[in-house]
Amino acid sequence: MNTSPVSSGNAPVISRSAVNRVLAASVVGTAIEWYDFFLYATASALVFAKLFFPSFDPVVGTIAAFGSFAVGYVARPFGAVFFGHFGDRIGRKATLVATLTIMGVSTFVIGLLPTYASIGVWAPILLVAMRFMQGLGVGGEWGGAVLMVVETAPARKRGFFGAFPQLGVPLGLMLSTAVFKAVSSMPSDAFYSWGWRLPFLLSVALIAIGLFIRLRVMESPVFEQIKASKQVVKAPLVELLRRHPKDLVLTIGTRFAVDITFNVINVFVLVYGTTRLGLSRGLLLNAIIVGCAFALITLPLFGKLSDVIGRRTVFMLGAVFVAIYGFAFFPLLETRNPTLIFVAYVCGIALSQASVYGVQSTWFAELFGTRVRYTGASLPYQIAGIITSGPTPLIATYLFATYGQTLPISIYIAATGLLSLVCAFFLAETFRRDLSAEPEDEAAAAPGARASAHSPHPLTR
Repeated sequence: MNTSPVSSGNAPVISRSAVNRVLAASVVGTAIEWYDFFLYATASALVFAKLFFPSFDPVVGTIAAFGSFAVGYVARPFGAVFFGHFGDRIGRKATLVATLTIMGVSTFVIGLLPTYASIGVWAPILLVAMRFMQGLGVGGEWGGAVLMVVETAPARKRGFFGAFPQLGVPLGLMLSTAVFKAVSSMPSDAFYSWGWRLPFLLSVALIAIGLFIRLRVMESPVFEQIKASKQVVKAPLVELLRRHPKDLVLTIGTRFAVDITFNVINVFVLVYGTTRLGLSRGLLLNAIIVGCAFALITLPLFGKLSDVIGRRTVFMLGAVFVAIYGFAFFPLLETRNPTLIFVAYVCGIALSQASVYGVQSTWFAELFGTRVRYTGASLPYQIAGIITSGPTPLIATYLFATYGQTLPISIYIAATGLLSLVCAFFLAETFRRDLSAEPEDEAAAAPGARASAHSPHPLTR
């Protein structure tokens, strides 16, 4: 194994093997968290309307199931604030162990819940409560997993290394979709009786694996510096709001290009494709799996590209692609041609999504100083989910029901892509930033730093 030392800016020199352990722990742990979170998304589209909201009209039941899906996004900012507070004060590692445990327990409990037929209204109430706990867990997970990697990675490869925690989304989505596809092939009675529970119960074994790996990694060296110098702040959220209000608002805006498209493709279309286009559930789930498989390749490539031309530049190009691609996705889907449907998903997930999502992790981490970085990276990511991810299946369902066509949904995607493009334009370029220094302190010390930060050309180190 390569154990040559590497460093991140002015951070302590660490071995390559230590970096690789952190990388593996972040990818595996994040993939497991997203597996748990996405299971609910798939089940809300295919199962929960029938088993937990059966007293409603089928369309209303679907909307109610999507509404319970949105609860997880409402909970995520609370998780970001709560776990961000402790991540910025106590450490990244301990906080990530807690988020993984909370997610695993709540997902396992969903697999044990009685349905509406057994306990009536308490079934959806308990389901929503567990979804809220899932949201708390994932709200604190993403930022910490990203920081563990970005704060440990070699300075000139932060974009490439920082993209690896983003693999947790396609890995988690692939795994949850594959497992759900396997159980959904069961006879209908068996699937609705007990088969749908198996993917949720499997979470216990996955969480055990994730905890084993995560407990073996080192703490972030950049955070250790802050802690050793006694510069840890007492109230990270207050400090964040005081020192980074503009960055906080703009980073929230950049999330639109990512979240809207993702939830249209992977949640809304599972209902639209099966009920309106007559496509098989298996075909759509296979298309999602293949699209995610390609994203495992493209996400690090976009991250690597950002190490050369900058996070901001790559993201803005991706936002333009997102805005355009919404108009191509549905026509490809509506051909009902399996090959073109696979093309639609590969381009939608591995290009449209990956081009913006692949650089966002490192960019968010670099925008905020170490003392508030956990809260700063987590909060905009999770706040945006309330505005974007949670309501998207509901909005898409409403738009189609109102207008009877998918063009308004494509316009909705394009508008959000353009919004993210504008927000990205007003954010700083960060790919040459020293993580050990506070961004605002760097700007004060060197008045020209802000201007040079926007240059897309890399400097020789």
